[in-house]
Amino acid sequence: MDRLQQSLLDAPIIEKGDYEYFVHPISDGVPMLRPELLREIVIRIIRKAEIENVDKIVTPAAMGIHISTAVSLMTDIPLVVIRKRSYGLDGEVSLSKQTGYSEGEMFINDVEPGDRVLVLDDVLSTGGTMAAILDALTEIGTEIADVVAVIKKAGPNELDATDYHVKTLINVTVEDGEVEITDAMGDD
Repeated sequence: MDRLQQSLLDAPIIEKGDYEYFVHPISDGVPMLRPELLREIVIRIIRKAEIENVDKIVTPAAMGIHISTAVSLMTDIPLVVIRKRSYGLDGEVSLSKQTGYSEGEMFINDVEPGDRVLVLDDVLSTGGTMAAILDALTEIGTEIADVVAVIKKAGPNELDATDYHVKTLINVTVEDGEVEITDAMGDD
């Protein structure tokens, strides 16, 4: 069993209303993120993602940053972080996102028409954030080379009815207070 699988099986579960939520270093920053787990995830992303001729890695703040930074360091591909606040820079593009537990605005800077981008994130759950990001990048005129999320939570998401495809490293569900791995290899 690899480190990612084991770390998810060991993840604490908390209840948020009727929702069972796993707490994991990749998706929450707690418990502590061990370098060997991050290294394993980065290697798997690099092997799974289409990174040839990618100009930029694009990730939403906040929990995609550590993963994307590590991938950027290993591939020498520059990193763009989509932020939750406006900086008012020339060319800044805003997008509205809605997830299962929040809604808000995010802002993209330093992405230009014609850029070939790899979009990375920590978790694909409702797909609300990812759908909004992919729509905004498409509207800007970027070429989306690939989209990868480390963990996919089971269930329908907003991307199901679109042409967007998200590769994942592992797919899980939470049942009766425990993480269950539904696909240890994720989606290709």
